[in-house]
Amino acid sequence: MTTMICGSLAYDTVMVFDGRFKEHILADRIHMLSVSFLVPKMRRNFGGVAGNIAFNLRLLGMKSHVLASVGDDFDPYEKWLRRHDVGLDYVKRIADTYTAQAFITTDLDDNQITAFHPGAMDHAGTLAVPTNAGIALGLVGPDSRDAMIRHADQFAAAQIPFIFDVGQGLPLFDGPALTRFIDQATWVIVNDYEGQLIQERTGLSAEAIAARCSAYIVTRGSQGSVIYADGKVVEIPVVEPTAVVDPTGCGDAYRAGIVYGLNKKLPWATTGRLASLLGAIKIAYHGTQAHGDELQGIGARYLAEFGHAL
Repeated sequence: MTTMICGSLAYDTVMVFDGRFKEHILADRIHMLSVSFLVPKMRRNFGGVAGNIAFNLRLLGMKSHVLASVGDDFDPYEKWLRRHDVGLDYVKRIADTYTAQAFITTDLDDNQITAFHPGAMDHAGTLAVPTNAGIALGLVGPDSRDAMIRHADQFAAAQIPFIFDVGQGLPLFDGPALTRFIDQATWVIVNDYEGQLIQERTGLSAEAIAARCSAYIVTRGSQGSVIYADGKVVEIPVVEPTAVVDPTGCGDAYRAGIVYGLNKKLPWATTGRLASLLGAIKIAYHGTQAHGDELQGIGARYLAEFGHAL
């Protein structure tokens, strides 16, 4: 079964300020803010939802294709993904643009100030889901607004089952648009915060959303996750990580586990536990694609964690 992951490919530049924002931002002067933070620690990571999910899938032994638009500066990331045998046949370079980039400054209290430049991602709506490439499962993740609408429409028209993962794209859509996505998708996945906003905007309860698709999956961070499917509620326990280093990308690792389970037709209880385990493995590493060695023994790790084979 071939999987198509639609979403962003991006660079994440993460900077650490050895202080606290609150000590430098005056509440009564926010309207005339002018601050500068010295950031002695900085790292640049490969990221973006599509890249992160595809990377994790490859570590699980499953190849997927990415549908995304990138800029002139994509060469280092391309080499990395090709080294890991991620399918890039449907990635398009947009001349005279940058690949999407997030600039994240974190303080000692784990507060973050982020600037995001979409760059080439703004052109993702010009790409089309291939309907003659043997794609049997898709995922529509955070991307440009036009791209998310178009790719969901194309999956639905081609009768290709797909996961809808609104993520950071949530502010782009109102209630009717979100309801349309839910009705088009085969599966819907959100974190608990996104789930609350979707339910408020659509007027649909979690059970009502689940009734309009095959499964509604809600991640809850340290509280585990829950899967509404087949009229049942499957509670997925959290996996205790060996270390809590960097939560960025944990949701994407979790989603890779869901995609893997769907491809292998695993029960939801097994699929959710695998997804939870992947998130716990990722959180022990800086960056979203630095945990490759850990997934080589995923079967043994799953057995040790849950007491039964994957």
